[in-house]
Amino acid sequence: MDSMMLNMDAATLSPVALFMQADWVVKGVMLGLLLASIWTWAIIVGFATKLKKLSKASDKFERDFWNTGDIDQFHRAHGSSALPSARVFTAGITEWRRSTAGDNIDRDGTRARLATAMGSAVAHEIDTLSDRLNVLATIGSVAPFVGLFGTVWGIMRSFTAIASQQNSSLAVVAPGIAEALFATAIGLFAAIPAVIAFNRFSHGINRLESRLHRFADGFHTTLSRELEAA
Repeated sequence: MDSMMLNMDAATLSPVALFMQADWVVKGVMLGLLLASIWTWAIIVGFATKLKKLSKASDKFERDFWNTGDIDQFHRAHGSSALPSARVFTAGITEWRRSTAGDNIDRDGTRARLATAMGSAVAHEIDTLSDRLNVLATIGSVAPFVGLFGTVWGIMRSFTAIASQQNSSLAVVAPGIAEALFATAIGLFAAIPAVIAFNRFSHGINRLESRLHRFADGFHTTLSRELEAA
């Protein structure tokens, strides 16, 4: 008999049972947090894959660039690439051609414009890449509070059940408390991976930004030597 009661209690407190027994408000909170968790993991997998591919492709692009003997030919071959390094390179070579098209070349002005053009390209690439990280930051900061709202609502239901039945036994209180704590757990399940991923990806983007700036500085130095020789 005791064994049967324990099995019934375990079934009643299972995640599916807690969801089915929950109030419609708590169900809405749980569903919203589950969707946020799925969205978080989709972003994590997609962004991690994207960063890995970008790193490998950028290695090859920069290695080929520094080994090339003809920048114009390299631009014709790789100028249309969607890589951040390629777009920074294209911004630099485009500004170079515009600034050196005339007979009288302003060397200092050309250097300044090259730095501005490539710096703007770096900023644009980083802003574009960082766009989806705002979702992780939002989920990481908001999900615990949404789960807490579900917790408070579930506890309020428990107190209402106590008042209506005039009974404070565990059998009356347990379901509401359990579903309340379950809402908190789902909120943390959504928030913790989002926060960890946001910090990790922010570090990866900062490294990529430093890499793009180094590439831009190196290309700027190469073009500056061309100006001196002109």
